[in-house]
Amino acid sequence: MKTAQVGNKVPPFTGQTHTGETLSLEDFKGKKWVVFFYPKANTPGCTAEACDLRDHYKTLQDAGYHLLGVSADTVKQQKNFADKYAFPFPLLADTEKELINAFGVWAPKKFMGREYYGIHRKTFIVNEEGVITHVIDQVKTKEHASQILAL
Repeated sequence: MKTAQVGNKVPPFTGQTHTGETLSLEDFKGKKWVVFFYPKANTPGCTAEACDLRDHYKTLQDAGYHLLGVSADTVKQQKNFADKYAFPFPLLADTEKELINAFGVWAPKKFMGREYYGIHRKTFIVNEEGVITHVIDQVKTKEHASQILAL
């Protein structure tokens, strides 16, 4: 599976957010947005990344960005994560890995010599036409908002 690249159009998708509402590509039509993929809700790196985005949410909004966090966690896990840290943006529960596979972020990983499949932490910036304009491969979890704003 190839990771989505700059210039690719985001494929149509539909999923459930942590609030139970249905979200689709149509909801982002005409908007500039950031979709960030993270391995697992409530883990240290993912918490640091999402909290950094929360802390700079107003600045990101002022820059015209709408945010969407995505992992393979369940709606309940996403809700617990969002409620615990008061995230002002939706978290998509992509348990079927529809969007995860569409962006090509489900891939082999290595940890302590063990190989397994999992979500690679990546962020994609999408323009008003649904085209990817930037890909952040090396996400700095504690400085992620500034990485986005520097683009």
